[in-house]
Amino acid sequence: MPASPAAGPAGSPLTHFDAQGQAHMVDVAAKAETHRVARAAGRIRMLPATLALIESGQAKKGDVLGVARIAAIQGAKRTADLIPLCHPLPITRVAVEFVIEPATATTEAAVRCEAQVETLGRTGVEMEALTAVQVGLLTIYDMCKAADKGMVIGDVRVLEKLGGKSGHYVAP
Repeated sequence: MPASPAAGPAGSPLTHFDAQGQAHMVDVAAKAETHRVARAAGRIRMLPATLALIESGQAKKGDVLGVARIAAIQGAKRTADLIPLCHPLPITRVAVEFVIEPATATTEAAVRCEAQVETLGRTGVEMEALTAVQVGLLTIYDMCKAADKGMVIGDVRVLEKLGGKSGHYVAP
């Protein structure tokens, strides 16, 4: 099989496509194994009463944030099973934090999730960090939907990436 081009068709920066425009898994064999870190975050907005249920630990399904933390970690570990062209990675660390954001005069009540994922490998862990955040937030939705079906997940993004030849990225 021919070697993968450095970029997709016609010099496109989309590396998951070969010269003919066919989707493929990027060959990372020639990349250096380095310590790679990615941080991602997102939030789920909800009614103040729903946030109070989460804070009090009185949600019918139990410790919402505790279960969501375990789900987020599991999501990071299963990213290659969910995203077709992701490489399975030997994750060395997943840290997940939740921050309660009470409603103010200008903002809705919310829970913010931040995940940091690390590996020693040939490709980055941005997708694992993003998946951790999404799965954590989806778990909050699942555990609280009986109280608030109108919750909204959003603002999910990579905050920071370290390692590899593209260097250090910090979101503006």
